[in-house]
Amino acid sequence: MTEKKILLIVCDGLSDRPAKEFDMKTPLQAARKPAMDALARHGMNGVMDVIAPGVVPGSDTAHLALFGYDPYKVYTGRGPIEAAGAGIAVLKGDVAFRCNFATVDKSMKIKDRRAGRIKAGTSELAQALTGMSIDGVTAVFKEGSEHRAVLVLKGAGLDHRVSDVDPHNEGKIRQSTPLAPKAKKTADVLNEFVRRSFDILSDHPVNKDRVKKGLPPANIVLPRGAGSVNELEPMGDRIGMKCAAVAGVTLVKGICRLVGMDVPDVQGATGGLDTDYKAKAEAALSLLKTNDFVFVNVKAGDVASHDGDFRMKVRVVESIDMMLGMILKDLPDHVIVAITCDHSTPVSIKEHSADPVPLAISGGGGRVDGVKDFDEISAATGALGRIRGTDLMPIMLGMADRAKKFGS
Repeated sequence: MTEKKILLIVCDGLSDRPAKEFDMKTPLQAARKPAMDALARHGMNGVMDVIAPGVVPGSDTAHLALFGYDPYKVYTGRGPIEAAGAGIAVLKGDVAFRCNFATVDKSMKIKDRRAGRIKAGTSELAQALTGMSIDGVTAVFKEGSEHRAVLVLKGAGLDHRVSDVDPHNEGKIRQSTPLAPKAKKTADVLNEFVRRSFDILSDHPVNKDRVKKGLPPANIVLPRGAGSVNELEPMGDRIGMKCAAVAGVTLVKGICRLVGMDVPDVQGATGGLDTDYKAKAEAALSLLKTNDFVFVNVKAGDVASHDGDFRMKVRVVESIDMMLGMILKDLPDHVIVAITCDHSTPVSIKEHSADPVPLAISGGGGRVDGVKDFDEISAATGALGRIRGTDLMPIMLGMADRAKKFGS
């Protein structure tokens, strides 16, 4: 019996709901996608509640579930994942936050949570903040993509159970409060960091230049998603496979690194609508030569969804299909290919939803169920039925002839 390799492609937020103005079709139903449909036609299909029925998945908890980890047991917050994605080592006792560069006025009222989606100058702004010392705690701060950034607090007596400073909409910034008595020091340090960030960034040359150009200054940092690190058993040890990933988004890179995957930087893999699909396809094929399990994430569908742009989402579907077609054309023998989503992000609501996502798995001489198209409704008629995210890894391992016998 030959053990097969596995390629898992996760299309972030691509699953959707039918739109009235587009003949009651979803983007997957409206798009031309011969490669996805071929995968569905030659394999088994189903739908998946990535966390559980009726639960709206975050991208972080969703990916943990897809990789076979119970997010209810291992997830403490998004901060450590973002930090790992940005290349900051998070140790036991550290508290990490995801952050936005934002624009506020002198009364601390938020004018723009994303500082005009700032792209240039964030490295210089981050350098002005990192290394700050507050009450024996050191703040390590690093820029991410566009307006995103990461903050890690390192020192004694810290606790991740604090509330967000970011109010998640335009309005007054919040004071972080402890959610447990032991977290008071952390909340106090965090509030002081935010206050100092305003003082430092308001006078920074990058922001003075932005103001001259009529652009919103990135004059404050808004932390949220506090978390501490939980040691996870490496995924390679859990499934007995050498694992690698292709991703452009800091969050997804972070999850992959936390579970022990190799995550090479792929030129052009931006995590946005401008991502290089060809580069991702070439990277996936290259990694399959030296790895047993390769994961590919494509974020663009989620971006189009949050923008409420149905037509753009259709174009994203077709671009992903082109990428998949390139991969299938040169795919080595004995590779199981699965394509799915981490969650639904309907264009109509511009947010994640609890709707199950479609799943197709093909290859290795496995069963074929008769589904002809890859979309939310067609997949629901397939042989896999309705599963949960933590079921996916065991199913793929079984199809790859890598599952372990239970019993004698």
